[in-house]
Amino acid sequence: MFRAIGRFFERIKEGLSKTRQVIGGALRRLIGARRTIDAAFLRELEDTLLAADIGVAKTEEILADLQRRYRAGEVAEGEDLLRFLKASLRAELAAEEQELRFAAQGPTVVLVVGVNGAGKTTTVAKLAHRLRAIGRRPLVAAADTYRAAAIEQLSVWAQRARVEIVKGEPGGDAAAVAYDAVAAAQARGCDTVLIDTAGRLHNKEHLMRELEKMRRVIQKRLPEAPHDVLLVLDATAGQNAVQQAKVFKEIIGVTGLVITKLDGTAKGGVAITVKRELGLTVRYIGVGEGLDDLQPFDPDAFVEAIFA
Repeated sequence: MFRAIGRFFERIKEGLSKTRQVIGGALRRLIGARRTIDAAFLRELEDTLLAADIGVAKTEEILADLQRRYRAGEVAEGEDLLRFLKASLRAELAAEEQELRFAAQGPTVVLVVGVNGAGKTTTVAKLAHRLRAIGRRPLVAAADTYRAAAIEQLSVWAQRARVEIVKGEPGGDAAAVAYDAVAAAQARGCDTVLIDTAGRLHNKEHLMRELEKMRRVIQKRLPEAPHDVLLVLDATAGQNAVQQAKVFKEIIGVTGLVITKLDGTAKGGVAITVKRELGLTVRYIGVGEGLDDLQPFDPDAFVEAIFA
């Protein structure tokens, strides 16, 4: 068990290497110099946190709290300061809810939403692979019918993950594909349905109508569905990811986040910004291209990996 935990941590640590270079490396240099926590130090700390997309509000809160505690003698330089920063970030990311909201009866239906290019399709396949590994029987639905490439891509990934797939024709009715997927899951005894959706955010009104229709059609087959709506955000998008989250939360009522491409950016702090501004819990993070590189989000492991 401990070896598995170690591998899990190492994978996250490796995936967050760029974020660690920006935040952890810079902070350790600041702290290692054992400088007084003065105005110059606070400016450098502010620049470091903002560069990682921690967000203005959280950064200002950290600086104010640090100043207050330092003056009160509650925080000193060095490792004491590092512990303070870790605790502050952990507290921001802490959440009771982890992974998926599984239905008590019948298949669990999960809508996976997000803009094109964020990694929705690969996330669906990786999540299906993860569910299969823990003993569940997932089925994926290629309901992004506006992009033939998305249907083909999910078909290839479903084959790799060895999971069942329901798909329609390019340009077909996306809601009908979602309905057929739920019906197929019920008939075949699959316990989870993961539905890939279109992400044309440039046409917000059209996207809203499509997602609302999909919800209505699914509920004809399973009234309590969808049980989860996961929004996939590309970490490299930085503050644009926060704006995307606001729009999708308004459109479809997002219940959780998947943050992808953390291995390709130094902006891992976007997880903190979205959680703070929208109250959305990060459920999974993507730290690589492989099927196993979608990991359940662990705030403690996330923060430790940044500072390791």
